[in-house]
Amino acid sequence: MQKEQTPLVPPRIKTPQTPENAQQSTQPEIHLVLPSKTVPQPPRESRLDSLDDDSDDYESPDLFYPSVHRISTSDRDMSLQVPRQPKGRYSSLCSDDELLDDDEPTEWPVVNLSNLQGSVYLPNDGRLSSVAKEDSSHLAAVIKMGWLDKNPPQGALYYQRRWVKLDVDYLRYFDNEKEVYSKGIISTAFMTNVSSVGELKFEVVTNNRTFIFRAESEAERNEWVTVLQDCTRGRRPRSTISPSSPLTPDFQGYLELRGLRSKLYTVVASDKVYLYKNIEDYRIGVGITSIEMNVGNVKETDRRTFDLTTPYRIFSFIAESEQLREQWVDAMRDAIGEALSNREVAERIWAEPSNSLCADCGAPKPEWAAINLCVVVCKRCAGEHRGLGPSISKVRSLKMDRKVWTEELIQVFLLLGNERANTFWAANVPPSEALTPSSCSEERRRFITNKYRQGKYRKYHPLYGNQKELNNALCINVQCSDVLETLSLIFCGADVNCSTGMANWPSPLSLANAHSQLLQAELISHNLNTELPRSEVGGAMETRHYSPPPCVSHNGFLFKTASMARAITERKAREEFSRRWCTLNDGTFSYYESDKNSNPNGALKASETVCLAVDAPERHGYEHTFELYSESERLYLFGTDDPDSHKEWVKSIAKSFIPASAEPLLRLGFDRIGRLKCKDGLNLQTSKVGWFALVGSTLHVYFAESQGEEIHLRKLNELSIQQDNEVLVLVERGRTLYIEGERKLDFAGWCTAIQAAAKSGGDTLSQQQLTETDIPVIVHSCISYITQCGLTSEGIYRKSGVNSRVAALCERFRCDARSLCLRDGEHQVDDVSNTLKRFFRELEEGLFTSEDASAWLSTAAIQDESMKISQYQMLLNRLPHVNKATLQALINHLYCVQRFSNLNQMNLHNLAIVFGPTLFQTDGKDYTAGRTIEDLIQHYTLIFEVTEQQLKKQLDEIKVIIELRNKLNKVDKFPSTEPGGHFICTVYVEEKKEVVEQSVQIPGSMTAAELTCEILDRRNILVKDKEYWSCWEVSDKEEMERPLHYQERVLPILHSFGTDSRLLIKKHIAMDNMIIYLAGKVDASKHGMMKFREERSILGLGLSSGSFHDRYFILNSSSLRMYKDVRSNRPEREWPGKNLKVYLGMKKKLRPPTCWGLTVVYESKKQEKPERQQWYLCCDTQTEMREWYATFLSIQYDGNVWPQNGLQQTRVSRVMPDTRHGNVSLIPLRGSENEMRNSVAAFSQDPLALFRDVR
Repeated sequence: MQKEQTPLVPPRIKTPQTPENAQQSTQPEIHLVLPSKTVPQPPRESRLDSLDDDSDDYESPDLFYPSVHRISTSDRDMSLQVPRQPKGRYSSLCSDDELLDDDEPTEWPVVNLSNLQGSVYLPNDGRLSSVAKEDSSHLAAVIKMGWLDKNPPQGALYYQRRWVKLDVDYLRYFDNEKEVYSKGIISTAFMTNVSSVGELKFEVVTNNRTFIFRAESEAERNEWVTVLQDCTRGRRPRSTISPSSPLTPDFQGYLELRGLRSKLYTVVASDKVYLYKNIEDYRIGVGITSIEMNVGNVKETDRRTFDLTTPYRIFSFIAESEQLREQWVDAMRDAIGEALSNREVAERIWAEPSNSLCADCGAPKPEWAAINLCVVVCKRCAGEHRGLGPSISKVRSLKMDRKVWTEELIQVFLLLGNERANTFWAANVPPSEALTPSSCSEERRRFITNKYRQGKYRKYHPLYGNQKELNNALCINVQCSDVLETLSLIFCGADVNCSTGMANWPSPLSLANAHSQLLQAELISHNLNTELPRSEVGGAMETRHYSPPPCVSHNGFLFKTASMARAITERKAREEFSRRWCTLNDGTFSYYESDKNSNPNGALKASETVCLAVDAPERHGYEHTFELYSESERLYLFGTDDPDSHKEWVKSIAKSFIPASAEPLLRLGFDRIGRLKCKDGLNLQTSKVGWFALVGSTLHVYFAESQGEEIHLRKLNELSIQQDNEVLVLVERGRTLYIEGERKLDFAGWCTAIQAAAKSGGDTLSQQQLTETDIPVIVHSCISYITQCGLTSEGIYRKSGVNSRVAALCERFRCDARSLCLRDGEHQVDDVSNTLKRFFRELEEGLFTSEDASAWLSTAAIQDESMKISQYQMLLNRLPHVNKATLQALINHLYCVQRFSNLNQMNLHNLAIVFGPTLFQTDGKDYTAGRTIEDLIQHYTLIFEVTEQQLKKQLDEIKVIIELRNKLNKVDKFPSTEPGGHFICTVYVEEKKEVVEQSVQIPGSMTAAELTCEILDRRNILVKDKEYWSCWEVSDKEEMERPLHYQERVLPILHSFGTDSRLLIKKHIAMDNMIIYLAGKVDASKHGMMKFREERSILGLGLSSGSFHDRYFILNSSSLRMYKDVRSNRPEREWPGKNLKVYLGMKKKLRPPTCWGLTVVYESKKQEKPERQQWYLCCDTQTEMREWYATFLSIQYDGNVWPQNGLQQTRVSRVMPDTRHGNVSLIPLRGSENEMRNSVAAFSQDPLALFRDVR
């Protein structure tokens, strides 16, 4: 018999079955293209609407088609208010076991289907009611939905009104928008054409059918056609799918739906059940409905029947036999399990290619893992692993055991992968004993026992049998990032609970944590009680010590670029590397054309090597690269795709040039290591040589004949580069270190790396840049600014700032808090106060830590004051050091704020209400959090053990600051932080005409995006999708213009204006193409030929001279360089890229050779000798000009060309009060204590009163 073609469905591990193949029938196997897995949350039960008896179907008016409502993201705001069914109506799905409204079972007569015009009567006896509640966060988004008229089949003249939804996989149509089950579904994969036909109509054509729909308007019709064409564009239309596809449904075949008296072709695939009228419709992707199984439940009822119950209805199915009934039930229950599982962890683990195959038998898509052995295994092998017991193999599911899969454990599995793990576990597997996916249970049990219980196939560590040296090697190795080595040591006998000999870090686990080796700690923690393999190695093993060999030698192939005399700022493609045979012998690193050559192409002696830098993965064309810097100011870049080879080369080269006195640096997982000269504050006359290693945010230093030192870069008081980029100054508490730039090339690399490491590294308190007292710099800066400028501001911390400015401040603090200096006049008090609150609200783990937060809250309920204070002190001492220091600094600040409540109206209660939900990250619906903060402020001196003298001195200093500000404000020396005194400017919309001009007040903080939004609001101009409205600086005299960057301040531009310049609000037509161009670029640089002309003056008359000449330009993140031609090695001119201002257009009197010109203005930042240059560039095409301009913009603003969420998100808007305050009342800013108490009482009686007066 000829094999039929079959469509695709999502893959499953389970072998697909059908009733036909279960009974050895000749019925062909079927496959279908189905949508990707979606897991909606179950809604509350609801009753189906009844339907009119003119329900349509997609083929024949007298056939049955069920109605299914597919929940989608677009429906989130649409309440599924499903009314009760009126009697005597019809539905397109029926089940004869549902009950009538009077709850009495009824025998239903046989219905003549042909009289119902495509619908079947549904007895109105379901008891599944109430409003459907949906959470569609896991569903595929609905692209478009709305009402359409659908032409029924058989050429009928009348249209039927249908609610139509389109997602990426299906076009579905329903009786109305409240329906749960559709009348029909059309797979987008099978659509061959979508086009407009006739008035308001369009047709959807598949290989076998044509569906005609009619919209209410021409625009609506066109929009449907466009989105449908977009859905199908790029896909190859299918008639049927090739049967050779490996993607098969889990189960398929015919089932009878009770009450319908006809069989439906049913497919169970992944987490859904699909219904089709027959097998032919299944093949061509035209179906009835799909049932989401995460809301389903399967129950066996009679011999051949079973019920699939959902919150919307009960489907009663009848199988062809009891055996098939069992298979159908198992398949649907598997689908429910699949729907309720979480694939996120599995998908991440499978991202490592070797993890997508079982580590033991090679079966695809393994869904289990032995978390202590670091292998991913299939279901059948996981069963044998469980037989070993949890002391040997801890088996966990990738999909069901979500809690065990910490980020660190996932990273361990991604780092090792089955392939690397098996280099240890399966290093010596005889081919005759290897498993295959088809191996039987007995073979699996024997193999897995040998592999893990006996350790028969493992790769023995050189120190095997020497317990002391194994333990010593483990303690050394956990301080670096070699997880595979740790795995080998543990399962070759190293004791994970051995003593390290260090009081502060007594165990390997604590040692790993102390060195921030989280992956090592994760592996050790899962093997604290693991039973080690039992087999022994025959024969005596000599004692070996874990120490580096005296002479380092290594060889192998690497890929090398040409040596360079400048720092690498661009990504090097694979094509720029050449394969070289490299050797490291007798302190000389040499590279050859091949391993056959005897004469090296070049060599670098260890004594000439000054720095080794390890690049981040995938920085260049080869995944793993490192840089070597020499005394002669040359840089050598080497790469490989093999991480083990890369690691071995880095270790070997570092050992070759690092002296014995700095040998401990070699045990670190360094990013950069090398030699530098420096001076410290005790001796500034002579420099000394030090060996430095940068590890994360810590700089390790070894000087000759001295112990090693650590500099925590995030705790520096100051980090700066001085004396024309020749000295890097690191200021820490009690010491200043001056690192000198003996060689410019490697010193520039050190400066960049140290500055990057000194920035904040995460969202926890300990990962922030810290002061010398271990307080985050952002907290210290905000508190200091508010103490000096905001303590007298009425409603401080209660009033909201400008959202865009608060977000910008948070981002700047997050990038480099130390470099941001808050200044009065430049920054607003309410913006800074909201920045501080947002920092604590978004803090990972919170200020009080997630572990102890509930204990802090419960302490507030203790009645005895002395007991309460003691409990607070105990909890305070349990906090991590940084959290404790930060909490004390904040409470001290709030205490000072409330002491001046007569000026700022923020008393103890108001501050507690604001900061309670913020610090505890709660919803604020009660006053528990606020009561805790109130206690901490009220009893500040007792809890934090602060003396009255210390507090009095601080308060006196604040009073002096307030008095000084009051005096200076009277003589206007302090700029006002309140609105007023703004610069008034005329702004035009789209063209320079009086009818479109607007006079606007421009405050100092207003950005171009804020000004644009304000003008568009005034003109009632609605910003549509893909419209890029911008504020432009236009110069009539120079005949040029440029769009201001959306974050650019407007006021400085106005001050630099001439009389011939103006601001213009108009659309940036090229922005969409620019964004698309930048998104497709691999790196930010650009190079090419342009015509260049410089602005020159003749006899001081202001007349330009000269002509345009062809020049070759290279633009990268640091500079714009101009060469005479492509072959030139030395640039003629070079300008800093950040200091260039690029305009579109140029003066016509210059007679440019093309009309696609750019005017470039360079202004130097030197205060002693400011310089301004202006020159012109001409491109051959408009596209070329647009690409150059886009690259300039991207480099100057670090890729942030346009706001990610659109222009409207950047408008100036006052932030609404924090909803986390919930129902707790805020005491009025002004008024007597009686009025305050009355306000609280009134709010408690009528919480809605607050909103009735909102205007």
